[in-house]
Amino acid sequence: MKRIRTVIIGMVIVIGLGWHNAADAVRLKDIAEINGVRMNQLVGYGLVVGLDGTGDGKKATFTVQSMASMLEKMGVTLDRKDIQVKNVAAVMVTANFPPFAKRGNRIDVLVSSIGDADNLQGGTLMLTPLKGVDGKVYAVAQGPVNTGGFGAGGAASTVVKNFPTVGRVLSGAIIEREVPNDFRDRESLLFSLHTPDFNTAARVVDTINARFAEPVARAQDAGTIEITIPERYLGNTVPLVASLSTLEVEPDNDAKVVINERTGTVVMGEQVRISTIAIAHGNLSIVVKENTDVSQPLPFSNGQTAALPNTQVNVQEDANQLVVVPTGVSIGEVVHALNALGVTPRDLIAIFQAIKAAGALQADLEVI
Repeated sequence: MKRIRTVIIGMVIVIGLGWHNAADAVRLKDIAEINGVRMNQLVGYGLVVGLDGTGDGKKATFTVQSMASMLEKMGVTLDRKDIQVKNVAAVMVTANFPPFAKRGNRIDVLVSSIGDADNLQGGTLMLTPLKGVDGKVYAVAQGPVNTGGFGAGGAASTVVKNFPTVGRVLSGAIIEREVPNDFRDRESLLFSLHTPDFNTAARVVDTINARFAEPVARAQDAGTIEITIPERYLGNTVPLVASLSTLEVEPDNDAKVVINERTGTVVMGEQVRISTIAIAHGNLSIVVKENTDVSQPLPFSNGQTAALPNTQVNVQEDANQLVVVPTGVSIGEVVHALNALGVTPRDLIAIFQAIKAAGALQADLEVI
């Protein structure tokens, strides 16, 4: 039997049903960050040794060159053509340098193979300098590599879990150079909103000024708030930042509908509104059933057995009625009206795209 039918499977995530404004307030530290207080990225090139024959092969010439250079620095001189080991892999080492990190602090590093190594499990990262974008060394990394996976197999089959060519060295890097900062001596602070918005910026300014009972904050634009440090906090900025970070502000969100056609996920914000519109949606199902009948001749009739095809086609179309959605309805009423049509998440995607094309969706439609 051959079936030609659309099977619609999905999941709808609706955000905003029954929300109250009091529950929308979030901490300032969750929607903004201080300019200059951020992560810095480090990168380095190193070697992982001690592998059980799963390292780089002969084609990875840079691994051989790196080994020869490393051995020469240790006083061992040999011809590069004589290096034919498979327990060494060339890797790129990356790390995030946290703000205010001090010399001697330890951070995790990520080790990624750049050659044709099969597995970094059980290897040890040799001493690797980690540099910043300015070319200076800020940390050095070394230690055992944890892959969180494994790979095993033979000539006919192989079993691999996760990605054994990528691993971590926990607390494997030691900070050797600090990033200079003037945080303590600042006379003003700049907060940058993660999602710039004029209404959110205005609310942040009002909340901060109300907290200190003086106009210490002002918005430079939709994403930047400048705060003049009060006199009592000059030279002692940490308590001020701690106090500001816990202030609760209600951010303003844009009306948006996000659609993921690959998974059938639809996410709708609280501010989504639909103008008056009539919606009708139905599915067409076609079922084609193939059977083969056998025609058997009578005995001693000198006939031949024949196969006779038998095809049955069944067409069914859902008779859904028009549903009128009035203007300005809330997100809960929109979902209720669409559910009255018996739509599935995949149908919901097509309906929202059609509503947007008709100009009745008062929200941004984003397809990811």
